[in-house]
Amino acid sequence: MPTRRVVTGRSREPRARFAEELRRLRAERGVSLRQVGERLGWDWSLFGKMEKGETLGGPEVVEALDQYYGTPGLLLALWELATNDKTQFRERYRRYMSLEAEATSLWHFAVSVLPGLLQTPGYAREVLAAGGLKGEELTQQVDARMGRRDLLEADDAPPFRTILSEAVLRTPLRDAGEWRRQLEYLAEVGERPNTTLHVLPFSAGRYGLDSTTLMFLRLPDGRTVAYTENAYRGDLIEEARPLDRLQRAYDAVRDMALTPPESRKFVLSLLEEVPCDPST
Repeated sequence: MPTRRVVTGRSREPRARFAEELRRLRAERGVSLRQVGERLGWDWSLFGKMEKGETLGGPEVVEALDQYYGTPGLLLALWELATNDKTQFRERYRRYMSLEAEATSLWHFAVSVLPGLLQTPGYAREVLAAGGLKGEELTQQVDARMGRRDLLEADDAPPFRTILSEAVLRTPLRDAGEWRRQLEYLAEVGERPNTTLHVLPFSAGRYGLDSTTLMFLRLPDGRTVAYTENAYRGDLIEEARPLDRLQRAYDAVRDMALTPPESRKFVLSLLEEVPCDPST
């Protein structure tokens, strides 16, 4: 598998940032637009328009570029930001997405929804549709979210720890077959050496993060930032004092959670409750 690459562009506007990264990667590879087109099987003029910011292309094109340049998930993350620049992505979330692509380690806590990095296509589609997306836009966003999973699958994938509230796992998808696939994927991911999965059971009682989805990112320069999110807003937090408070709350929740082996058994027990044939 290819190695990850960090975002080095400086443009703040997502569409320009995406185009800038495409130009930089091609210049670094030392190839022409025509050579890229011949290698990937698309008209080379498409890549020229993407590098000029005239078009964003589709997720399948961007995924092919991610593979070609050895940047798993990076370009898709930037593409997702650019395609949503005028809708649901606020400036802080845009910045968070770029930082996520650079992170050397990640710690996560989920209140009600699985993190995008661990979602299957069926899960992502239902969650995004519930948020109002539909049609081609929905399909593109599902494809982009699936591309972000490459962040955890590269040869140098960063360590990722997630704590899932039991409520996350007690809220199944409408389609039992898709829910089974999601639980199977969680059980598989929990076995990876770079991923640690905890379940916080209802029996743990009240806890300090009961209304906050949280992600910590350790960056290449040694800094840690956090992104918190609820139903109404998201905040990127970089100041030391609130970061320290969040870290203490996260550590307390981790101490209350099941161990990774216990958590995997919990997921498998839920899997046993899902019928193999959704019609039965």
